[in-house]
Amino acid sequence: MELRGKQKSFLKRQAHHLQPIFQIGKGGLNEQLIVQIGEALEKRELIKVSLLQNTEEDVRDVAAILEQKLNCQIVQIIGRVLVIFKISTKEKNQKISSAVKKV
Repeated sequence: MELRGKQKSFLKRQAHHLQPIFQIGKGGLNEQLIVQIGEALEKRELIKVSLLQNTEEDVRDVAAILEQKLNCQIVQIIGRVLVIFKISTKEKNQKISSAVKKV
């Protein structure tokens, strides 16, 4: 599902109060972290990931890798923070995505 402008705006409002639940540090983005981010997206659908100052990773490269590997969508990049959205496969976890479809 490709997000339209109004849907992205809605998701940005929903993510505003969220704290980043993953931090990418000097270890960089590895397979284990990608799996954990995927599991969190399955449960929450909308999360924030921050890149710490000591990482060698570029925020746009991380966004591209996550989009490719997890089949998710980057809603917004604010400095070194990514807002990521993916529709959950479990119906009980689809609170945000059901609201997005109505927008």
